[in-house]
Amino acid sequence: MSFTSEFREFALKGNVMDLAVGVIIGGAFGKIVDSVVGDLIMPIVGRIFGGLDFSNYFIPLAGQTANTLVEAKKAGAVFAYGNFITVALNFAILAFIIFLMIKQVNRLKRNAPPPPPPPAPPAPTPEDVLLLRDIRDALSRGSKAP
Repeated sequence: MSFTSEFREFALKGNVMDLAVGVIIGGAFGKIVDSVVGDLIMPIVGRIFGGLDFSNYFIPLAGQTANTLVEAKKAGAVFAYGNFITVALNFAILAFIIFLMIKQVNRLKRNAPPPPPPPAPPAPTPEDVLLLRDIRDALSRGSKAP
């Protein structure tokens, strides 16, 4: 089997295609969660904590005197703990949403009727039936002889 045909067989298996679709949807879902956290939740949390934006919470490590994180990064190294808080909140929300989704799927699986049992294998043919078939076949061969 050539490398290309082996790779094609691997790539077209159902599991690989399902994984690819899951990664693409997960990436899009991650962007939605980023927007929810960055555009909806963090402004409210920032307002509660004095109206400041968490993304601009940083400690300059190179002696910068910048007011925003972007300016401080241009001037040197910074300890951007505000971005970490935002990303950690992103992760917590995403993990909670995935937990709820899996919980719902498990609930639907529990409520679904069980799959039908697989068909039973055919019972083995009894010895006497096999013997009678052999006799029948031998008789039919014998009657055709000249």
